[in-house]
Amino acid sequence: MLDIKFIRENKEIVKENIKKKFQDEKLPLVDEIIELDAKIRTLKQQGDELRKERNDTSNCIGLLMREKKIEDANQKKEEVKNINEKLIIIEEEEKKLSEELKSKMMVIPNIMDKSVPIGKDDSENVEVERFGEAYVPKYEIPYHADIINKLNGMDKESAGRTSGEGFYYLTGDIARLHEAMIAYARDYMVNKGFTYCIPPFMIHSDVVTGVMSFPEMEAMMYKIEGEDLYLIGTSEHSMIGRYKGEIVKEEDLPITLTSYSPCFRKEGGSHGLEERGLYRVHQFEKEEMIVICKPEDSMDWYEKMWRFTVEVFRNMNVPVRQLECCSGDLADLKVKSCDIEAWSPRQQKYFEVGSCSTLGDAQARRLGIRTKGENGTYYVHTLNNTVVASPRGLIAVIENNYNEDGSVEVPEVLRPYMGGLESITPKN
Repeated sequence: MLDIKFIRENKEIVKENIKKKFQDEKLPLVDEIIELDAKIRTLKQQGDELRKERNDTSNCIGLLMREKKIEDANQKKEEVKNINEKLIIIEEEEKKLSEELKSKMMVIPNIMDKSVPIGKDDSENVEVERFGEAYVPKYEIPYHADIINKLNGMDKESAGRTSGEGFYYLTGDIARLHEAMIAYARDYMVNKGFTYCIPPFMIHSDVVTGVMSFPEMEAMMYKIEGEDLYLIGTSEHSMIGRYKGEIVKEEDLPITLTSYSPCFRKEGGSHGLEERGLYRVHQFEKEEMIVICKPEDSMDWYEKMWRFTVEVFRNMNVPVRQLECCSGDLADLKVKSCDIEAWSPRQQKYFEVGSCSTLGDAQARRLGIRTKGENGTYYVHTLNNTVVASPRGLIAVIENNYNEDGSVEVPEVLRPYMGGLESITPKN
């Protein structure tokens, strides 16, 4: 959510930003917001004048009573009563307009960084850099579900009976590989100085609307029936929500955290679920990184964070690339974002395995997360990035470490988490 003062003083900048995101239907909201803001400020001024008048009149009542001018005092009391009635009307109108103003401001997109490429959707995202050779072996690499099945590592049929489409059982050494990736990602981030956390896996609605836009919430989140609780789609949600309403100490910044959680997503719409495989599912696990910092440090952290993910995947023998998200693919709260995509030697193309974003002070402003420095109190900046998400990351590791005999080599960095196992071989 933008600062109302910024909208008031930079109306054309806000409108141009909306146009660059191809959300022209939101353009009238800017003028509506400015008009509502003017009405609210007028009501506030009227209210302040009435309160001053009430205070002055109340002081007169005491003086008149001491002078035994009872009739005049009663007349002043009637004036105070009338002022109070007017104040009630003004305060109710101010509250109503303020709620309307907030609801409109919540859908105005954050101001993007100037470096964000302009494009309508994810088809116009821009490749920035590649890391590692995108190698295609001479032998055929089967579909990942077929590889895993030959390794006795997955059971989607039973999961369909227990839970429905979009769920799965991972078993045996594939399940161990999955957990090894998460554990390695955790230790990698701890070694980078991040504090490890396991957050709540459910959050209240006011936290949900604080960390993401309403359309995102509707598309992603599962609500617990009869309760004000939602299953998290990523641990970023509860990790940022942890600081809701707080003034963090400036000397404690930056706050650098890495968190594990299961994640739950509807995955509805045009993408749909993957019937046989594990690419698009309702439930997965993820190691995340979160940074809360001073505004002037956020871009430096953004650059560090996505590179951490690159290094993690390269250490697991997976070639990756960085893809800059264009304006039309940028969620409304984000200032700048990029995807890390892993190479698929089977498909001979890249696919998303992580996303890094800086949100400026958008989440902090919605949730009331501030810090206090020499120049007063101000909103912090928040950033988040995927270290590893599995099973999507698992697919990348399996395909890029697949051998012609059907075995999967365990990347060296993961072997300590698998009892020294060097490869996973097909079972009879």
